[in-house]
Amino acid sequence: MDNIPVTKETYDLLTQELENLKKVERPRILQEIAEARAQGDLSENFEYHSAKDQQGKIESRIQFLEDRVARAVIIEHDTAGAARILFGATVKVKDLSLGKEYEYTLVSPEGSDPVNGKISSVSPIGKALIGKTRGDKVEVQTPKKVIKLEILDYK
Repeated sequence: MDNIPVTKETYDLLTQELENLKKVERPRILQEIAEARAQGDLSENFEYHSAKDQQGKIESRIQFLEDRVARAVIIEHDTAGAARILFGATVKVKDLSLGKEYEYTLVSPEGSDPVNGKISSVSPIGKALIGKTRGDKVEVQTPKKVIKLEILDYK
């Protein structure tokens, strides 16, 4: 059973979602199942089958989250003084073909939120940045093309 590195923020989000599923969603869906069951014949009871389907999805998500929380290890590096880019660092890069600058924070896959600049440390860009330093240039193979990035700064 491998540990999963996560930021404190990601760990908190995982535990909050798990708690909500166990304390709010699970009881709600059990109530819906009971109400649908009370309607009688279950063979053609859409509400019952729909609620059972939802219950399966909730239970599956609970199992997934319990596994992730159990294996989570909160990683807090002092990335400001690091000699190289580490998990949790915020990295400023320049796309050499577009001339645009981007800022990415390297997080676990569970904490990934690309729209807000949080990318997985195991994504193609994340893997390319880990271990590098200011001034390094990296080539990243994405599904569509190769991206050339220059690392401008990190903290």
